[in-house]
Amino acid sequence: MITFTKSLSKLIGHFEKFPGIGPRTAQRLALFILKQPESSIVDFSKALLEAHRNVGHCKKCFNLTSEEECEICRNTERNQKIICVVAETRDLLALERSREFKGTYHVIGGLISPMDSISPELLEIRSLVERVSKSDIEEIILALTPSVEGDTTSLYIGKLLTPFTKVTRIAYGLPMGSELEYVDEVTLARALEGRTNLI
Repeated sequence: MITFTKSLSKLIGHFEKFPGIGPRTAQRLALFILKQPESSIVDFSKALLEAHRNVGHCKKCFNLTSEEECEICRNTERNQKIICVVAETRDLLALERSREFKGTYHVIGGLISPMDSISPELLEIRSLVERVSKSDIEEIILALTPSVEGDTTSLYIGKLLTPFTKVTRIAYGLPMGSELEYVDEVTLARALEGRTNLI
């Protein structure tokens, strides 16, 4: 077993906490950091602190932003009458890369998962219902990961919103359990085009 000096081991340990980062990648990142000039490390540290202090959630859609409302919600050229519901900001970013969707979003912050003690009350579903019930929304598009949790969340939200507006779900040329974040832009664009009524 390879042993590192205490400071390096601590740095590697922090990188290992990142999602998708294993021990080897954590070591490479730590060693890369050590090769950088101190000025670059200071700038990197400042950027981390600034983002942590200044980036919060949009009061309307719960996307990440440093303003009260995110750029998408403030954009008057977007169709404000169509809302695409996603689990996380990373899913929003994946859909934006497809350049297919011209409406707005609502980030619920996860998926319903009793096994992980994630109930609807812990997600931004109530705020979505309030947003839809108080606005002239023409369509809700559910773009949630094709999984048991994604299906459960979609059905739950669909039942709540169907009395107010049309609820559709993106088509899936996607394998079950795949994460939207990793799906290519063309497949996502086709999924949006081929969306179907949920209920």
